[in-house]
Amino acid sequence: MDDKEFEFNGLKINGFLMLFLNFFLIAICIALFILFDVVGTIGIIVGAVGIIVSLFILAGFMKLEPNQARAMVFFGKYKGTFKQTGFFWVNPFLDKKKLSLRARNLDVKPIKVNDKTGNPIMIGLVLVWKLKDTYKAMFEIDSQTLAETATGTPANSANVGNSVAGRMTAFENFVKIQSDAALRQVAGQYAYDDNEGDISGLTLRSGGDEVNTQLELKLNERLAMAGMEVVEARLNYLAYAPEIAAVMLRRQQASAIISAREKIVEGAVSMVKMALTKLAEEKIVELNEEKKAAMVSNLLVVLCADEAAQPVVNTGNLNN
Repeated sequence: MDDKEFEFNGLKINGFLMLFLNFFLIAICIALFILFDVVGTIGIIVGAVGIIVSLFILAGFMKLEPNQARAMVFFGKYKGTFKQTGFFWVNPFLDKKKLSLRARNLDVKPIKVNDKTGNPIMIGLVLVWKLKDTYKAMFEIDSQTLAETATGTPANSANVGNSVAGRMTAFENFVKIQSDAALRQVAGQYAYDDNEGDISGLTLRSGGDEVNTQLELKLNERLAMAGMEVVEARLNYLAYAPEIAAVMLRRQQASAIISAREKIVEGAVSMVKMALTKLAEEKIVELNEEKKAAMVSNLLVVLCADEAAQPVVNTGNLNN
């Protein structure tokens, strides 16, 4: 059981009980010092030993809040993970490494990557992660080095990698680095959008939940070795890189104009057809093929023009 997390099953005593016993021991020791004339040298020695023992007992107290844990290490050997909340006393020789099991947010700043078609894009994500396996988190990755990298603290600092804040900062730095790698991998599997004529299937813009699910799977694969799990991962920034953003914007505008023109022409043709049908059905006027062609041309010009048409009023008959 030395290669995975397991529950600490060593000696643990209610902290308040041990605190009361420790105070009682200190009181006895003080009484022995005061009653020196009665107890003699042996009493003083017992009192001194009692004071040392009481100080030794103080090193064994610890408290845990909900969603916190302590990895218990006895002279370099992992003895289990303590997760029970409350105030306890354990063997003072145990190194009680405190960890947080609470969910944490990480906002990964946008990075430049190439999509499936080779276009440079800026993409970022936000994720929620937490510790799942305290053994792997503590002993499978070098949290000391990671903490120094994240905080810039020199290696000879005693606080780096030893405090819970230092360890969690180190884990967060590990998650950030792996998130960048997973984000590059997922972004390279999809095109930015379907503006390319030969692009079919999911894109980064249209993929939505499926792209986020794929990103979450890739992240969990990379973080499993460190005992961490991603609860949720979502893209929160997606744009073309600055060097091609202007060109791609003009391309999108052109595509939008073409789509709008198609709708206008389709509607205009439908309206011309309806006009000719109504004129024929209600026998308002009889038009030959030449007049129909002229009418169709004029209606299409009026309906498809960007600007309002300037009508010319025919004051004669239809044959003029």
